[in-house]
Amino acid sequence: MRLLLVEDHEELADWVSKALAQAGYAVDVMRRGDHADHALISQPYDIVILDLSLPGLDGLEVLRRMRARESTAHTPVLILTARGATEDRVRGLNLGADDYLPKPFDLPELEARIKALLRRAGNLRPTVAIGRLAFDTNSRLASVDGEPLALTPRELAVLEALISRQGKPIAREILFEKVFRFDEEARPEAIEIYVHRLRKKLEGSGAVVRTLRGLGYMIAEAPDAAGADG
Repeated sequence: MRLLLVEDHEELADWVSKALAQAGYAVDVMRRGDHADHALISQPYDIVILDLSLPGLDGLEVLRRMRARESTAHTPVLILTARGATEDRVRGLNLGADDYLPKPFDLPELEARIKALLRRAGNLRPTVAIGRLAFDTNSRLASVDGEPLALTPRELAVLEALISRQGKPIAREILFEKVFRFDEEARPEAIEIYVHRLRKKLEGSGAVVRTLRGLGYMIAEAPDAAGADG
């Protein structure tokens, strides 16, 4: 999943982005509101974590512009700010923010709120089952027949993106954008490496990642118990 963190406090931004990257998210960091506004025009995100006190553009103005654009009108937004005044919270929620977390905060709570917003936006059930593969959308843990499936952060990101569009193909370029940050030196073809690794780990699970020519990838139940990767 691709996240945009808009936070001008350098140490906090680095801490949060590194923690979320370890959890399997691709995180872009912007420290100015105007830079965030430009990024939101040029790049789709699954969720935006937005501070209010920003240089360039105030966070509330970034939010207002997001909701005025069709491409970002429904992107989940979590306001993350030290402002404690009730009117700031009310203004943010009235402008279309989906949740609000004041600083200081605990990282587990931030991650829990992110998961809840992503689950709500994707209309995902608490547990998604494909063959003998089960994916817990709360904990973001995958298992086969109850046994944990060991995945790297990027393999997890690929699986989560595919499951979020279960039954529908996802283009290679879109999958790439959900797994890699914008500042990483990688090409869309690199996603094929992680799809291949995920396929190997799903062998025998009853779930397969199919390649649909011209459309991209899709996760589906295998036609037989062997779980051939199609």
